[in-house]
Amino acid sequence: MNIDHLEAFMYVVHLESIHKAAEALYLSQPTVTARIKTLERDLGIELFLRKGRSLQLSEEGKAFIPYAEQIIRTYDQGKKLLNKEDHPEEIVIGANIITSQYFMPFALPFLKEAHPQMRFKFISAPNEVLLDKLLQKQVDIAFLKEVSHHGIQKHELLNNSVRLVVYPGHSFQFQNNLSVQQLAMEPMVFFECGAFDWNRIHKLFEVANVKPKIEFLVDHLEVAKSIILSKNGIGFLPYLCVKEELEKGNLIEIDVTHFINLNQHIYAAYLNNGIENQKLWNDILLVVKEFDKQSIDSD
Repeated sequence: MNIDHLEAFMYVVHLESIHKAAEALYLSQPTVTARIKTLERDLGIELFLRKGRSLQLSEEGKAFIPYAEQIIRTYDQGKKLLNKEDHPEEIVIGANIITSQYFMPFALPFLKEAHPQMRFKFISAPNEVLLDKLLQKQVDIAFLKEVSHHGIQKHELLNNSVRLVVYPGHSFQFQNNLSVQQLAMEPMVFFECGAFDWNRIHKLFEVANVKPKIEFLVDHLEVAKSIILSKNGIGFLPYLCVKEELEKGNLIEIDVTHFINLNQHIYAAYLNNGIENQKLWNDILLVVKEFDKQSIDSD
């Protein structure tokens, strides 16, 4: 049994495609197919049921997955042990754009201090790219918005709900039970990203049969935030983007949960076979607590 054949099998399982597995492994499709067929001959079973061009895991194939994962994991651990003197243990962390900008500068130095013997490699990418990199084992842990895939586990870590924020002294700061009609009359900056939550904000005004006074449409969070800080408008922004300004009092959050509640979270995701370094995972949970604690301490 060849470790390359097991790896080809697991790539096809995770990516659900021989074509994608071949791209991830920098091999041709016939080579990946040949490796899987050789593995099947070695095992004396069919790992996949072939229907035309489609592949479906057989019951034997499903049962073999944890054993293949264990063999590959043991092999990788052995390689790391043998190469430890020349190469420090490396962990690859990926994060979506907003987490990269507002959480990772706090998290990475914290993790490095807790694990001085490790080398940290960081990748910033959109959610879809991170999921692919995670499945292709190019990333060990990914921080991203909620995703669903049978090949990964995810844990809710960071609150990134969307908040209505205004500058200090704005009339909304001293007003309770703000109405959609009142909100529509104020100059607004709108972060245009096409996500479902932001479409819900548009729908809010549509249902209320009012037209919002959107003076600025921007696709960059820092630009949107700067416009609000300069008192040229108000707007809805994700919590991670405005966390520091809210703590310092440079921006004020207005409660609008009586007419819209935009909960949004950042998850830590990794492959089903888990994280080898349990202490690292515990320290990731700890750094999230320390990050959240900043806002509690400033209250």
